[in-house]
Amino acid sequence: MSARGWTLFLAMSVIWGIPYLLIKIAVEGVSVPVLVFARVAIGAAVLLPLAFSRQTLTMVRTHWAGLLGFAFFEIIAAWFLLTDAERHLTSSMTGLLIAASPIIAAVLDRCTGGERLGPKRIAGLAVGICGVAVLAGPHLGGAPWPIAEVLLVATCYAIAPLIAARRLADVPALPMTAVCLSFAALVYAAPAVTTWPTALPSTRVLVALAALGVVCTALAFLLFFALIREVGAARALVFTYINPAVALFAGVLVLGEPLTVGNIVALVLILIGSVLATRRAAPDAGGTTGTPVEVERP
Repeated sequence: MSARGWTLFLAMSVIWGIPYLLIKIAVEGVSVPVLVFARVAIGAAVLLPLAFSRQTLTMVRTHWAGLLGFAFFEIIAAWFLLTDAERHLTSSMTGLLIAASPIIAAVLDRCTGGERLGPKRIAGLAVGICGVAVLAGPHLGGAPWPIAEVLLVATCYAIAPLIAARRLADVPALPMTAVCLSFAALVYAAPAVTTWPTALPSTRVLVALAALGVVCTALAFLLFFALIREVGAARALVFTYINPAVALFAGVLVLGEPLTVGNIVALVLILIGSVLATRRAAPDAGGTTGTPVEVERP
């Protein structure tokens, strides 16, 4: 990989590993609808001018159903549930639970007519599920719904790429992202207005909101597309296996969240399970292992 490729790779590993930290900070000062609206509106304001064209309008008319489905699972439902859950869970735990997304994606892909699960992938599913159990088990008695919300987010992140692959395969990524963010902004505009804060949030909250919209949404997508052009889609997605570790240590170092043995064990198990569960079948009898399936961002 070139120096440019490594730079983009490391940038994406951090940029899509810190949203959990920023959400945890921002949700202290604004409502869930306001936070989601701010993030998607800022992202749309940056990306839409770069993506808008007559072809974009044609894309919306032709693929509106797929775009609505993708926007719902990837942004509208996922980011609401994620933000609401972080009112009760630590950012590090949230990031670790989201890491179960590729495991769920492998199951959904098989259940909807996708690739068969061989012994290695089945073993990966089992290991990953054990990791989720290690992480979530001790907390089920006190906060079952927030944990369920995060697992629903992981499911949304597993469904969205299936829609993209099967309904939007010929749609360019940048205009698709800009349109979906714009639609999400329209959906959240009214709820945001009705729950708008009566006083100006703290500087800490405002900085977190701005970083979520500019860095973790708009800039992140631009860098992601640049990384794909630089190293290819399959290799570009490897950084998603590093995001949970970034989320874990960001929460520990910045917010003072606890770093427990259970968190480390869960991280290792979930990552091992994800890598095994998302491996493609070998192309031939003596072939090599294929590339992971798509993993979605926070």
